[in-house]
Amino acid sequence: MLTLTLRDYEEARARIAPHIKHTPLLTSRQLSELTGYEVRLKAENFQTVGSYKIRGPLNKFAQMSEEEKKRGVVCSSAGNHAQGVALAARIYGIRAVVCMATNATPAKIAATKGYGAEVVLHGNIWDEANEKAKELVRDEGLTYVHPFDDAQLIAGQGTLGLEIVQDWPEVDAVVVPIGGGGLIAGVSMAMKSFNPKIKVIGVESSDGPAMKASIEAGSLQTIDCRTIIDGLRVRRVGELNFSVVQRFVDDIVTLPDRQIFDAMLWVMERCKLVVEGAAAAPVAALMQGLVKLPEGSRVAAVISGGNLNLDQLRALSWN
Repeated sequence: MLTLTLRDYEEARARIAPHIKHTPLLTSRQLSELTGYEVRLKAENFQTVGSYKIRGPLNKFAQMSEEEKKRGVVCSSAGNHAQGVALAARIYGIRAVVCMATNATPAKIAATKGYGAEVVLHGNIWDEANEKAKELVRDEGLTYVHPFDDAQLIAGQGTLGLEIVQDWPEVDAVVVPIGGGGLIAGVSMAMKSFNPKIKVIGVESSDGPAMKASIEAGSLQTIDCRTIIDGLRVRRVGELNFSVVQRFVDDIVTLPDRQIFDAMLWVMERCKLVVEGAAAAPVAALMQGLVKLPEGSRVAAVISGGNLNLDQLRALSWN
């Protein structure tokens, strides 16, 4: 059962600080007026590699032995995790191999290579690419970097929450998107270690609510995930993350992909921020009135990244 303290997060923050941006909390007047809360957006779309996913790998690699660094690391991802691992590995001088499905978009392959990683294309879905990554662990001794179910990654991702409470000590609540659960696990422990009264609300697509289904069942569930939103598309959340969410998260709300997509466009139009689908989920939940708090509450919404899939945006716009 994973429990991290405020000191753990402060130490993780010190490790990664030289290599990341302390992203801003942006006031949203229109969202505040719409909800009756004082809303600020934690803009991780301004982060290095365009998302929070650089934080965890930096924290993990800083604690690896020299022998592990020499052997290198491997992960499987076609999104933000791939780019976070690639750049963090380059910073620490570590060989990084990223396994992707053969149908990964050329732009994501190019971006990952651009950060210095070797890209191995294998299979047609993430699960098959992940099996290739595990094969490389066995054959070459590479260290596997899980996309979300890893204590050092959770600590690194949670430094985002530490920044929120440092910049806004009066915050009453935080709204966080949930994919595999690494971000909300880290953020919830970090912020509640600062102030246990802070409310933590998670947001999932109703087309793939793996964490909510698990919480309601009292055990990890593998679901039929139909969401098309990359950062929320997980059939089974992490074991560590599930145990943390059970203890530290106050509520999980869900809403359909269409409403999340509409919120993504709203943020781009009204807030002038480029955001990806998962990053818009907290805003969507606030806009739809799913976050239930006293009027005037001070609420931070985590904008988790800005690596927007333009092809997907065009396709959705036509539907």
